[in-house]
Amino acid sequence: MTSSPLLHLPGAVQAEGRDEGVAAHYGELYGEQRALGDGRGFVDLSHRGVVTVSGPERLSWLHLLLTQHLTELPAGQATEALILSANGHIEHALYLVDDGETTWAHVEPGTQAELIAYLESMKFFYRVEVADRTGEFAVVHLPAGSIAEVAGGHAVRETAHGRDVFLPRTALEDFAAAHGPAAGLLAYEALRVEAHRPRLGLETDHRTIPHELGWIGTAVHLQKGCYRGQETVARVHNLGKPPRRLVFLHLDGSEVLLPAHGTPVRLAADGGEGRQLGFVTTAVRHHELGPIALALVKRNVPVDAPLLAGNTAAAQEVVVAP
Repeated sequence: MTSSPLLHLPGAVQAEGRDEGVAAHYGELYGEQRALGDGRGFVDLSHRGVVTVSGPERLSWLHLLLTQHLTELPAGQATEALILSANGHIEHALYLVDDGETTWAHVEPGTQAELIAYLESMKFFYRVEVADRTGEFAVVHLPAGSIAEVAGGHAVRETAHGRDVFLPRTALEDFAAAHGPAAGLLAYEALRVEAHRPRLGLETDHRTIPHELGWIGTAVHLQKGCYRGQETVARVHNLGKPPRRLVFLHLDGSEVLLPAHGTPVRLAADGGEGRQLGFVTTAVRHHELGPIALALVKRNVPVDAPLLAGNTAAAQEVVVAP
C-alpha cells in the first residue's frame, strides 16, 4: 500500500481499513459533502487498483469473461462489469472505459493482483496484454456537475455520478492544487450510500449474486452469454427471485455511534434478541439526511416493516424489489 501525497494537505486524516492510504476527511466532513453535491472539488481515490488491457482483441476477449457487453463499446463510454464464480457469486467489480487503444479499469484496493492472475489464466491465444498500472496511475473523482477542465491525454470515465480520471501519480499534487477543495472518502461514501450504489466487499459477501444489489442492467447485460456464472444469472432472472435484497435505511439520529459493517438487522417488533434477517453493509452520516445506511436483508422481509440495525431503529426504503 502506497500512501497518497495528498495526505499532506491541511487537515487530512487518513482513512482506515480497506481505504487506508488516502484521506477519510480534511477536517470538514459535512462541508466536503456539500461541496461534492454542488459539483465542486475532487476526491482522491489513488488507493484503488488500476488495471489495463491492450491489444487488438481486448474488447472481444473481455466480452467473454465479464458480465457486460463489450464487443462494441465506443471509445470514451464508461461502463462497469463483474467477474462471477461458476455459481454466479460476485468476485470482482470493474469500472471501465476504453480510450480506443487500451481498456482502463479501476478496482477495489488490493484486489488487482488476484484479478490479473485470473485474466492472465484466460489469455490463451488472444492478442491481449494485461498490466497492473497501480504504481504509475491514480484515480481521482470529479463530482457530477463539476465544470473543471481535465487536460487531454488522460483516460476519463464520465457517469451520472461524476468523472473518474486516470492520472499519472506524479501529477496528483498539481491536480489537487488546480481542482480543490479536496473531499475525503467519508464524503464520497455518504453520497454513494445516498445514491444506493453498491460496493464490492461492503455490500457483498461470499455468496452475493448481482440481482441482490441491483447490478442487473448496470453491470450485467442480460442479452449476452458465454461468461462464467451466466447460468445462475439467467436462471434467477427468468425463473425465480434472489434470496436477499439491498435496502436503504434511515437510522435513528439519537444514537451516537453508527452500526458497523456486519451489524445484524432484525424486525423491530422482535426486539434485539429476534431472528437475524440481514446485516448492515455501509453506514454513514449525511449532511442532509442524517445517519443512513445500506443493508442486505432476506427477500421476504416486509418492505414497510420497521427494523433494528443492532440497537438502532431503522426505517427502510426499497432499493431492490422483493
